[in-house]
Amino acid sequence: MTTALLIIDVQQALCAGEYQCFEIDRVIATINDLSQRARKAGVPVVLIQHEEKDGPFVRGTDGWQLAKDLQTSAKDLRVGKTTGDSFYQTDLGKLLPVEDFERLVICGLQTDYCVNATVRSAHKLGYDVVVAQDAHSTVDNGTMTAEDIIAQHNKDFAALTSSVARTDVKPAATIIF
Repeated sequence: MTTALLIIDVQQALCAGEYQCFEIDRVIATINDLSQRARKAGVPVVLIQHEEKDGPFVRGTDGWQLAKDLQTSAKDLRVGKTTGDSFYQTDLGKLLPVEDFERLVICGLQTDYCVNATVRSAHKLGYDVVVAQDAHSTVDNGTMTAEDIIAQHNKDFAALTSSVARTDVKPAATIIF
C-alpha cells in the first residue's frame, strides 16, 4: 500500500500569538517525529500552506511561513491552498493520484477547519485515511475548548467509513509507514 503524509497549515500564524493552537509545542514535536519516520521509510511528505489575499496568511509574510520548529526536508512536496480543503483547486490530487496512493496519513492545523475538510475530502475521493489523533490542534471557539473540539473530531473521523475507503484514528507513535 502506497502512503503519503500530509502536514496541513503548520504555519507561524497558528503557532504563536492570537491564533496559537492548543498544546502547539507538543503537537509540532509529534508531527516532527511522524515526518522523520515517514522520510526514513521513503514515504512522501507534503507540506500544505494556507494563503490569503489579506489577514495573517498573506504569502511571504511571517504568519504564512511554516512554523520555526517544524522540521522539513528539501525533498518534501509543497502545496499552497486558498480554502480549507487541501484538494480543492490545488495540485494535491495530481501529486498523489488515488491510483498510486491508497493511504494518506493526515496531521496539522486546525482540527475543525482545514484538517476536517481535508480528511473528509480525501475519504470522499477514495483514499484510506489515517488521522494522527495527537498530531492536530485548534483553538477554543467560544462554545467548546480546543481539547473538546479535538476529541469530538477524533470521534467523528473514526466513524467515517464507506464501501470505498476507511478512516482510522491512531496515536502518531503507533502509525506504521
